[in-house]
Amino acid sequence: MSREFPERPFVGIGVVVLRPAAPGGGEVLLVRRGKAPNIGSWTLPGGAQDVGETAEEAARRELLEETGVQVGALQLAAHVDSITRDPDGRVRYHYTILDFAALWQAGEARGDSDADEARWVAFEEIAAYRLWSEATRVIAIARRLLGL
Repeated sequence: MSREFPERPFVGIGVVVLRPAAPGGGEVLLVRRGKAPNIGSWTLPGGAQDVGETAEEAARRELLEETGVQVGALQLAAHVDSITRDPDGRVRYHYTILDFAALWQAGEARGDSDADEARWVAFEEIAAYRLWSEATRVIAIARRLLGL
């Protein structure tokens, strides 16, 4: 089934990767999308879940493919509905996204796969990346969950 003008929603997976930064601050891992939808925009790493893959397996796979980063334990942080319509009101893309929160464990951030670029962004600089409001909301939830 095509992801564009789908017959049903796709399950998407997002990962809010945080790492502490001294003194008392922290960073979140962001990627710049290299493919539609929202090509060129900054967002959280992630992608579609494959058949036969658990949500956590998908989160780890997508994160490694897009950024080269590995994380510790994953915690389900939130879900987001992403529905994009064409000018006639037809649903062009529809994803139900499960967002996980995790602390960075290993790997240097690099853009790969569907991401043109991956970058660590200080918490106080997030607004400059003009993220979708839902991504900003999920980052705030992840920070609370992980104590950052």
